[in-house]
Amino acid sequence: IDYHYVLNLDLVKEKEREAAKAGNNGAGGNSTNGTSTNGEGNDQPVTASMEMTAVSGRGSPINTPEEDKWSDEATVASDQSDLTKRRHRKTRSEDNPTCLPSTEEGKHAVPYEGAVGEITATKLLYLSASLLLLLHTTTIVWIDVLNGTTMGAIFAFYSAVTVAIVIPCQQNLWIRKSCVTVLQRAAELLNPRCSCVIVSPDGPRPVPFIDVFFADAMCSLSKVFFDWGMLWHLASHYPDPVPPSTHAIIIPSLCASLPYVIRARQCLVMHTVGRLKSDPKRYLHLVNAVKYSTSLFPLCVSAYQKTVSEETAASLEYLLVTLLTINSLYSLAWDIVMDWGMMQNPTAVLEHAGCVPLPTSSGVSGKSCAHAALRHRLRFGVLSSVTILVLDAILRFSWLLRYRESVLFPNADAYVLCTQFLEAFRRAIWNLLRVEWENIKQMKAKNGPKGSPVKKGSGVIDEEEEGLPFIAPKSNSISGTRSNTMSLA
Repeated sequence: IDYHYVLNLDLVKEKEREAAKAGNNGAGGNSTNGTSTNGEGNDQPVTASMEMTAVSGRGSPINTPEEDKWSDEATVASDQSDLTKRRHRKTRSEDNPTCLPSTEEGKHAVPYEGAVGEITATKLLYLSASLLLLLHTTTIVWIDVLNGTTMGAIFAFYSAVTVAIVIPCQQNLWIRKSCVTVLQRAAELLNPRCSCVIVSPDGPRPVPFIDVFFADAMCSLSKVFFDWGMLWHLASHYPDPVPPSTHAIIIPSLCASLPYVIRARQCLVMHTVGRLKSDPKRYLHLVNAVKYSTSLFPLCVSAYQKTVSEETAASLEYLLVTLLTINSLYSLAWDIVMDWGMMQNPTAVLEHAGCVPLPTSSGVSGKSCAHAALRHRLRFGVLSSVTILVLDAILRFSWLLRYRESVLFPNADAYVLCTQFLEAFRRAIWNLLRVEWENIKQMKAKNGPKGSPVKKGSGVIDEEEEGLPFIAPKSNSISGTRSNTMSLA
């Protein structure tokens, strides 16, 4: 799966709509790049040349239909070599819309090219391990050797990380670019693309998938936001200790709830967009917003427990368990049905209970009952998909470890570190199926079953349609994706 294509497709379409609108205003309604839009915002397939320039930040060129035609017999002059390469890449991308140009052909368009500036999964793993080692070393040196305080050790760690990032050398260039990307997407989360009540004159602006993907990742970092809130509270009283008070818990808890509030707001924005477009499936965005709101209730109860006596806190434990169970079951069901597009047809399991291969027009297919229960197209195969589903279901209830904390962990810090690693792992495998399902929806919206158009925004895919193969190019890999969004993945 090409993460570069999937994550940035909505941004590319948004740039095309802006370019088309500017072209219509300046040229009397002439369309740009051969792409037209209607009142529903259902764009025609985007061109590969626009994808490359929009994602790489090189501008949005407006091509005439004659410029979009490319011939193998064309004689290329030296001053037209770049244009010919873009045309060649477009022809290849139209044959396989999920495939981006190779390294040699795309070196002028794809950002962060080369071994130094390229962002890969291996580099991210090494960076995570290095940060953990630096944190451990800083804590030992500052507290045990220099007899400093915890706050001093924390500030020493952040200072060391900042210095290591801003040092102008090629080895950390990819880290600086990753930080810029993260800051840009974080700023976009605060951008009022569409008010839930008042619509801007330019019309509704749907939330792109990359921002949804980014906000979902933030929800897995709720504990990090809690720590940042606690750090800010400690710093405000430094060097004096924090006095016991209610706001000492409320402030970090509010910070921990920020990712869920942001994600719920995105759902409300999309509901507004669906209402203005008369989308019959817009109610699903409200249901999704309710799901994120169920994450806030356990945070409120847990924060309140820390402000009351031990007897009162113990009496609230049953309420906390109930709220956590509801949130876990709600989130798990949404993961499977909506985020992964699985089990959308409950009767399929009964129809194929005998695990009989599914008949097709060309004979008997190799689809098993697992495909019928999940979905027909499983990019990672039945075994991997089922394994991810089971692990996600188990890790959704990792909060149960808090009731065995004294038995399984030497201290509270070890428990927190373990649960955060488990949540990071759960989010990583969750991302695989989430991007896979988004790619399937993008392909289906572009081509439609057997060439017929599909209404965008419904999120429904005809699983019986086998005319559209879902095959990822072997040359693309997760670790080798040249993308300014790889740091998010």
